[in-house]
Amino acid sequence: MATVGLQGRIWVLAEEEGFSGAGMAAVPEPGSAEDLRERERFEAWVEAGRAGTMEYLKRRNPAGQLLRSSLREAMPWARSVIVCMVNYNGDAPYSTDPAPADAGWIARYAWTGSGGKPTDYHKVLLRRLERLRARLAGEFGEFEARCYVDTGPLVERVYAQYAGLGWVGKNTCLLNQKLGSWLFLGVILTSLEVPAGESAALAADRCGICTRCIDACPTGALVAPRQMDATRCISYLTIEHRGSIPEDLREGIGRQVFGCDICQDVCPWNSRRRAPVGSDAELETRRDLVNPALEWLAEMDESAFGERFFGSPVKRAKFTGFRRNLAIAMGNSGSRGFLPRLREWAQSSEDEVAEASRWAVARLEASPSLAGKRGPDAIGGGKPDCATPEKS
Repeated sequence: MATVGLQGRIWVLAEEEGFSGAGMAAVPEPGSAEDLRERERFEAWVEAGRAGTMEYLKRRNPAGQLLRSSLREAMPWARSVIVCMVNYNGDAPYSTDPAPADAGWIARYAWTGSGGKPTDYHKVLLRRLERLRARLAGEFGEFEARCYVDTGPLVERVYAQYAGLGWVGKNTCLLNQKLGSWLFLGVILTSLEVPAGESAALAADRCGICTRCIDACPTGALVAPRQMDATRCISYLTIEHRGSIPEDLREGIGRQVFGCDICQDVCPWNSRRRAPVGSDAELETRRDLVNPALEWLAEMDESAFGERFFGSPVKRAKFTGFRRNLAIAMGNSGSRGFLPRLREWAQSSEDEVAEASRWAVARLEASPSLAGKRGPDAIGGGKPDCATPEKS
């Protein structure tokens, strides 16, 4: 099999298929220092309880080893990972910008649409990955492969780093020097060996002394540089978590009703001066989801919710979880105009909605002066000093 220039061809073909860039990384040999380091890191993270209720991260093989701690455990034939990225940055405000007091926030990655209708980025990227796999097979011969978007037995950002696509920032996101961190990642697990002399050079860690992401996290989920306690992360709490959200974290959730962008919004590498706006026709910004009015979202019944977010990542929260999140955001809004609806929801048969609504009612009745608190000063201590990104 001719593999000369494989890395270069992967980049060229990936761009032709609509990706913003791509790279190839070798899968560590079982028992190698790199393999053991990743195993130990992931095992310690899970054992510390930081995966919360995300059971898929805790799956083990018959020998008791975590599947996601080593790719060879799940896919013994895997020799390399092709990582592809897509810039999803929309030309729209950040969650930390001033906004109406009655506006909620839906994470930037969930705004994707085409022609005003939602698109599922998983399906968009998967189609592109499959086309890329077929083209590579046509040029270099058939090989065993599996394509994944958020569903594979690996930590994508780790392999993206090894593939030379960026470094893992202190907020645990992949950071690319030219694109920032507004990146969707898709992978192709392959039986191809990385050609000799073609291993990607690791990107320099350019976070410097900056701690903006850590300082800005309202719930203290970033417990140290590159260490995330998912059980405190707003994205986890508003998307993955089922049932009641711990009361001591609700105020920190602020107006987030699905996901959270704060640790990315405050990152200097994602500033409007540096991070380019994406121009992907299949992943356009749905303007109705930018700073959506909480009242508009609250008016949706389950049928309307399903229709509005059909094919959208927002459905992952499920209708009950979404209403629970809305109740908490209303409670944090300072707007007493939400009290009638919250009192109605407090009688809901869904325990998590009823309990969150009762909390919101009590909060609004006790603290009617919360309205208008938006921007960095409302989410974690103002604007801390940080390093200026190095010039390209």
